[in-house]
Amino acid sequence: MAILPSGLEEIIADDEDLARYLTSSSQFSTAVVKPAAFLPNPKDRETSVFRHESEPRDRLWAIGIEHVAGGRTLHGAAICKAHRIRAAQLEVTAAEPPPRHAAIRGWPFSETDPELQKAKQKELALMISSKAEMVRR
Repeated sequence: MAILPSGLEEIIADDEDLARYLTSSSQFSTAVVKPAAFLPNPKDRETSVFRHESEPRDRLWAIGIEHVAGGRTLHGAAICKAHRIRAAQLEVTAAEPPPRHAAIRGWPFSETDPELQKAKQKELALMISSKAEMVRR
């Protein structure tokens, strides 16, 4: 099995924790992760996540500040297992650099019916967010 520059294996295990950093209040409420947190970026049609494993929380925040925040407020993170992504019929693959980065890919896309595309994406994002743990910073 291939090893990435971060030292992690290239293949993401089903039981691996993934962190989706929350930089907008539209992505969460007091203790709940909203589907908007996991929706794909319209430019590349991917959702950026970071492989968290069982590290302490201070390392989780250090990764977010270094690679995600960029002037935005880092409110928290949505933590979910890789198998939750795959259960939604999406794929999650290593996408370094930066270190520990991964991408959720395979979101429904339709140039002819953007409303249907949005509805399908939101349905999948809801499947993931409903099982995600909200971790406040």
